[in-house]
Amino acid sequence: MSKVIEELRWRGLLQDATEGAAQHLAGAPRTGYIGFDPSAASLHVGNLLVVMDLVHIQRHGHTPIALVGGGTGLIGDPSGKTSERQLLTKEQAAENAEGIRGQLAHFLDFEAKSNPAIMRNNLDWLGQLSLVDFLRDIGKHFSVNQLIAKESVRRRLEHEETGLSFTEFSYTLLQSYDFLELYRRDQCTVQLGGSDQWGNITAGTDLVRRVVGGKAFGVVSPLLTSASGTKFGKTEAGNVWLDPDRTSPFAFYQFWINTDDRDAVRFLKCFSLLSQHEIGELEEATQTEPEKRAAQKVLADEVTHRVHGETGLVAARKATHALFGGDLSGLNADEIGEIFADVPSSQLEKARLGGDGLQLVDILAESGVASSKGNARRVIEGGGMYLNGERVQDISRVLSIDDTIEGRYLLLRKGKKAYHLVAVCD
Repeated sequence: MSKVIEELRWRGLLQDATEGAAQHLAGAPRTGYIGFDPSAASLHVGNLLVVMDLVHIQRHGHTPIALVGGGTGLIGDPSGKTSERQLLTKEQAAENAEGIRGQLAHFLDFEAKSNPAIMRNNLDWLGQLSLVDFLRDIGKHFSVNQLIAKESVRRRLEHEETGLSFTEFSYTLLQSYDFLELYRRDQCTVQLGGSDQWGNITAGTDLVRRVVGGKAFGVVSPLLTSASGTKFGKTEAGNVWLDPDRTSPFAFYQFWINTDDRDAVRFLKCFSLLSQHEIGELEEATQTEPEKRAAQKVLADEVTHRVHGETGLVAARKATHALFGGDLSGLNADEIGEIFADVPSSQLEKARLGGDGLQLVDILAESGVASSKGNARRVIEGGGMYLNGERVQDISRVLSIDDTIEGRYLLLRKGKKAYHLVAVCD
């Protein structure tokens, strides 16, 4: 077996592992799992680091298990949380779990001949537990003193206003039981996850040893931050989702292509399957010609194609070209609205485009694109004004509803980059 731990380390996906984990994974084919919290119907880019852990263990011949927490999701993991989150209903957890299943299929091969990926839902066993039996058979193996000493628990206990509910306090026991159950069902011997899960993971390895005398191991990835010190995956708008209805392929592509030069190569290692040689060439290109953003373009292509397929990637590229190249051909009103959502904008009543229409110079002056009608005429005469991607050369141009994009937008551009979106309203 190839040494998957070495690859994880080179790619920046390894922070720590329990004793013997490297040797264990270097031996016969093993089975490893990662749990996914169904707090939403979609994963976000912050989840991709651990998803790639599963990708790599499968590529190295091991069997990956994606465990959706349909049961633990009803409780909520207190790790990294400053307050108790709103509890999900069983119906919400089930719906969210189903959404996650579909997204993981873009990364894991569930049809592989030798080591197909496995999907599990811990509600299948947690939902059948007897409280008395669980406390007697499982609870006895946990020390309250040790649980209180966990950083995530201690931090919450020190917070007088929020504290920690018994519901959340029990989370470690349930996650540990997951490991035991997967050990029994699937001979799963490795749990992977983010470094914030180290305490929960080691508690699981201990439970497997105590209950069945088995050997189990833990492997954790670092919590990724950008060169600027911000948590990876967070933007001003919030999470960057894998669900195209939450984050469009265009916005998803933009997240990756706008990666800081200092992060581009590191993120290529983490989130692509490019070889050391290929990444080395991109690293050299980034150092010698940073203005070409070669690493960012490849990164954006690789991850967007993985998540959204060829269709999503083509659409994202087309939208990007429209934003930076001015080519709007083939874009509909929804795409225009999204692509140019962050540019200056104004509103125009639809009725004003009826009858004899409205002069373009009036719109330019009213919207602030031009400082005055005179300025608008001079810009048009100089060839610097564009309407819906086409240069306007007639200073007396009158616009009607037919000049809009699907009756909803007028996209103005002064010069090469000064966009302004006019939203046509009733």
